[in-house]
Amino acid sequence: MKIVREALAGTLESSDLMVKIAPTDGELEVVVRSEVIKQFGDQIRRVVNETLRAMEIRQGLIIIEDKGALDCVIRARLQSAVLRAAEEKEIAWGTLL
Repeated sequence: MKIVREALAGTLESSDLMVKIAPTDGELEVVVRSEVIKQFGDQIRRVVNETLRAMEIRQGLIIIEDKGALDCVIRARLQSAVLRAAEEKEIAWGTLL
């Protein structure tokens, strides 16, 4: 998928996260900010990277503002933001994590 416009998903409430996506000409850049980065930073990055790889995202700026979200929430919010930002019209749900 290709990121063609800016998009948001999520909130800044406790146990949630906000995902901001913007198109870029360069490589994929992922910024993670979290209240629990010391404890769960590696796991957050792992979920984000797996989700982006499954969705074939190779370019763009992804900013994650985490407030203690579970893995399933991270994945869902990221998928929602990517789909809003992409030019895809059809979704192959079975291929997404």
